[in-house]
Amino acid sequence: MTIDSSTSMSRRALLGAFAATALTAAPTLSNAAGFLRGGGDIRRIRMYSGRTGERIDMIYWIEGKYVPEAVREINHFMRDWRTDGVKSMDLRTIDIMSAAHNLLDASEPYMLLSGYRSPQTNAMLRSRSRGVAKNSLHVKGQAADLRLASRSVSQVARAAQACKGGGVGKYSRSNFVHMDCGVVRTWGR
Repeated sequence: MTIDSSTSMSRRALLGAFAATALTAAPTLSNAAGFLRGGGDIRRIRMYSGRTGERIDMIYWIEGKYVPEAVREINHFMRDWRTDGVKSMDLRTIDIMSAAHNLLDASEPYMLLSGYRSPQTNAMLRSRSRGVAKNSLHVKGQAADLRLASRSVSQVARAAQACKGGGVGKYSRSNFVHMDCGVVRTWGR
């Protein structure tokens, strides 16, 4: 542990000590579905949408249990804004997003560019760009495209990759990172 001259612990050292204690004191947590490095006993997600102007900042997981009301709000927030279609997002993706955000030690919320996409929206985007997959995990509610103004695409991608929970795509020219709970893989520059 790091202690500074005023005998107070740094935030990073405190979080590291807490994480080590949580893993040894609560071994069931390390076996819980969706547990990711950086997840912790409380999981929080912070995002805003430039498309809808909406913001979300909520704790959605406490001591091994998802909070149903929070999950419903997250699903609504991550809806297809073009069709207003809502799908239950795969919580593994939300866990990856939350853990990556924690690893980045960022105070700002993610900017959500794309969460759930209806088949119609995906087909429209696919007709405009060859970078949109025909069987996109966005359509299944298993992916999100995110941006953090204070961090580079490479930094966000490295944090998501450290979670080892799914796919991570770097889209440096468009300034966003794709995170999903599919097969662990990486792509992009």
